[in-house]
Order: sequence, then C-alpha cells, then structure tokens
Amino acid sequence: MSNWKLTLAYDGTDFHGWQVQPGLITIQGELASAIERVTSEWTLPQGSGRTDAGVHARAQVASFALAAPIPPQNLLRALNRTLPSPIRVLTAEHAAPDFHARHSVRSKTYEYRLFRGEICPPWLTRYVYALNWPLDVEKMQQAASLIIGEHDFTSFAATDPDLSQRQSGPEPQPGNVRTLVSSCWIEEADLLIYKVRGNGFLHHMVRNLVGTFLDVGRGHIAPADIPAILSRRSRSAAGATAPARGLFLDSVEY
Repeated sequence: MSNWKLTLAYDGTDFHGWQVQPGLITIQGELASAIERVTSEWTLPQGSGRTDAGVHARAQVASFALAAPIPPQNLLRALNRTLPSPIRVLTAEHAAPDFHARHSVRSKTYEYRLFRGEICPPWLTRYVYALNWPLDVEKMQQAASLIIGEHDFTSFAATDPDLSQRQSGPEPQPGNVRTLVSSCWIEEADLLIYKVRGNGFLHHMVRNLVGTFLDVGRGHIAPADIPAILSRRSRSAAGATAPARGLFLDSVEY
C-alpha cells in the first residue's frame, strides 16, 4: 500500500461540505467515488479539515492509501477527468507512511471575503458576502488583533448540544483552546478580506469571528469587548455567523 497526498481546490456552493453524509453530495464522497472509478479500490480520503456546506477551498489536503501502482501524474489526470468540474486536484504525490492530512497539520490559513461595492458582479456572488454597510475598518482591525495568541474559543464555536448538557457556567474547555498566529483585515479595491492563521479552528469559528467583527465595524460593540467575549465562553456572547459563501480554506501547512 502506498500513502497518497492530494491538494484540491473546490467551489463548495453546491456541496454539503467535506464530510460524507448519507444521501447528500459532499466533497469527500465525490473524491472517494472518483478514486474508486479510477483504481477500482474503495478508500475514504481524510481531509485536513471538514469544511462546511457552501465553504470553498483553494488548497484542501487529503490523504489515503492505495495498492494500485499508478504514477502520480496519471492519477492526477484521471481524477480530474472523473471528478465534477467544481472539484479539481491540483497536485498528487506519494507521502510518507505516517502522513495524515488532518493529524499532521501544523497550521491552516482561512480567508473570508466581503464585497463592499455598490453592485456585486454576478460572477462574484457565490464567493463573497456582499454588504455595503458603513464599517469602521480600523476598529475591526483592532478587534482582530485581540484574538491573536492562545485562547479558549468556545464563544466562537458552533453550539455542541452534548457539551452544553455536560457543562454549566464559563468553565475552561481544553478541547476548544486554539492558538492563532495572525488575524487581520486587508482592503483590496471593493473587497475587504479577513485573513487568519492558526493551529486549528472550531466548527463555524472563522464565520463567527467575522460576524462579531462586523458588529464592531457597525459600532454595536467596541474592540475592547473582545477579551470579555472570549472569557465568557458562551456562544451567545459573540456575534452572528457570517454566510458560508465568503469563506475559503486558503492553505494548510505541515
């Protein structure tokens, strides 16, 4: 058996996220089916993370094992002929036996894109959150800088009903601690881009951060409120979840 590493890009609009789900079209499911059609082997590729329904990727990484002695370039070409057009394999290569797309990750970078112009071009609507509210970007930048470092990000994680039943009050949840090494807003013409890099991200974490920073930009909360939101360890303390369409998994580092 050979261990493989694929790097993929995809438009997540028409998929129910990465993870296989019964009766639903997913990236993982489409990739597994394509591998089986090409090699006649069934394997479930493991991704670096489980992007949600509607979320895109520029460089998702997947790993799996195959017995077929197929050259990497042949596998890449064959998969791209077989996969639906919104999913492309960018690279295919052999990996070390102990490489695992998720467990071997050292850091990931996500981008969230806001369109700030008056009229969003139709060819961008699937890939941005279009809004032209007045925003104080300087205050949003201040807020973004306050989450750099190691924190418990429970306030920015999608609610886990099982966890909420087991815990009461703002107690530390070690499983929700992550370290972010960069967090900033970048202005590019009509785009306002949030870029964040860290050793891991919780379910809906980036979208919840963006929703909260938008509250800062609109003057609903102050940048100085961010540490208190973190310390409350409650999803109700933070802002709304930004739409999936603006989010991209930008890169994964090993």
